[in-house]
Amino acid sequence: MTGYASASAGTGPDTGENTESTAVRAGTVTVELRSVNSRFLDLTLRLPDELRALEPGLREQLTQAFKRGKIELRLHGERADTEVRPPAAEQLARLGMLQSAVLAALPQSAPMSVQEALAWCRSTAPAPVLDEATTEAARLCVVRLREARAREGERLVAILMERVEALRALAAQAAPLVPQVVERQRQRFLERWNEALAAAGASQGVPAEALAERAMSEAAAFAIRIDVAEELGRLQSHLDEIARLLRQGGELGKRLDFLIQELHREANTLGSKSAALELTRISVEMKVAIEQMREQVQNIE
Repeated sequence: MTGYASASAGTGPDTGENTESTAVRAGTVTVELRSVNSRFLDLTLRLPDELRALEPGLREQLTQAFKRGKIELRLHGERADTEVRPPAAEQLARLGMLQSAVLAALPQSAPMSVQEALAWCRSTAPAPVLDEATTEAARLCVVRLREARAREGERLVAILMERVEALRALAAQAAPLVPQVVERQRQRFLERWNEALAAAGASQGVPAEALAERAMSEAAAFAIRIDVAEELGRLQSHLDEIARLLRQGGELGKRLDFLIQELHREANTLGSKSAALELTRISVEMKVAIEQMREQVQNIE
């Protein structure tokens, strides 16, 4: 299913705890997740080099949370360089020693300004550890993406239920036509059989009762071949199972894939055995509705 979610988490400069206040963050991680339709789970992770070691853990999080879909994770980590913090005494002492050494060797050099001293202290400060923040941001992002996909899933279920009801209506239209078509084709077969016998003079030496019995046997066999009542019964059974799965919820995408294939098979058989224009039209409309269901089912996890 399609969806998008993002989440951020940060580490505080003193406690290292996650916090949502940007004013006290020493580092911030933002995780973005994008999901598009796919029959299988396809993961793509785009991480900065300094956080590449977290890829196995992030993949495990996504694999546990999702079963289908092409999912892309983007991770951005940054330090809060805009935060003004007083440099540590050790940093200033070391900086003073370095400046004295430089001025002793290069007397013409200008002393370091306050701004340059602060920039040097920030650049030499240890980078914040963002592992825990990354894990927390990924967890929040996964929860939000699952919620987004669940909302889309509810819409897809409503669409699929509409298609199920449309197929039920088409099957209800076809059911009373089946005996009529069978009887009409049987009468037509007998008429053509009798015409063929009369034209060939087949009554020579062959009892009329035997010819009539053979004609009825052939007509019955033909009627069985064009009877689609069994296909309509199986189609109704598949529709009942699809409706039950949709109401039940859970991970049902692959089971629905199989049932859609079975629906398509029954609709194809209905069209191939159809001996009347009305049943052919119903078969075509069924195939259209089933194909629409197939496209939507690929979006369901």
